[in-house]
Amino acid sequence: MSEVELFPGYVSRLGIGTIPRADIAAYSGIDLLQRLIDGLYPAPAIGLRLNYGLTEVSEGRAVFRGLPGARHLNPLGSVHGGWAATILDSALACAVQTLLAKGEAYTTAEFKVNLTRPITTKTGEVVCEGRVVHKGRTLAVSEATLKDRDGKLLAFGTETCAIFPFANLAGG
Repeated sequence: MSEVELFPGYVSRLGIGTIPRADIAAYSGIDLLQRLIDGLYPAPAIGLRLNYGLTEVSEGRAVFRGLPGARHLNPLGSVHGGWAATILDSALACAVQTLLAKGEAYTTAEFKVNLTRPITTKTGEVVCEGRVVHKGRTLAVSEATLKDRDGKLLAFGTETCAIFPFANLAGG
C-alpha cells in the first residue's frame, strides 16, 4: 500500500481500501471511524476520487473536509451537484455510524439534498458536518450542512439509514 493525498494536507499513509471485515465485529462504529482518522485503515476510494476525507467524529457527529476541483465540473463549469450530494451522504451516514454497536451495519435508505449556492473551483476547502437527529433500533435520521471557508451554506441534506446486523450484509 502506498501513501496517497486525498486533497492538500490530507494524506492516507495506508493508501486506499476498506476496513477489515473482522474489525466490524470487534469495534463500535465510532471506534472504527476514529481508527480511520488515526490512519490505522486505508482511506475509502471515494475520498481519493472526489478529494475529501473524514476529519472528526464524536457521538452522533461526523465531519468531512474536501476540496472540489476541475475534475468535478459539470458541462457549465460549476462543480457537479453530485459532488456535494456525495460528501453530504458520507457525513450523514458516518454520523449514524458513530452510534452503532459492535457488529452493527447500516445503509442509506433515503436522502435529500438542497443546493443553496454554486460550488466552483474557486470555492476552496469545504466543511461538511453531519449530526444524528434520531436513532432507533432499525432506523436513524441525520442532517448535515456543507459550508465554505467563510461559513456560507452551500448545501444541506437529511438522510434515513437502515440499521441491521453486519452478518446480514451481502458477503458479510
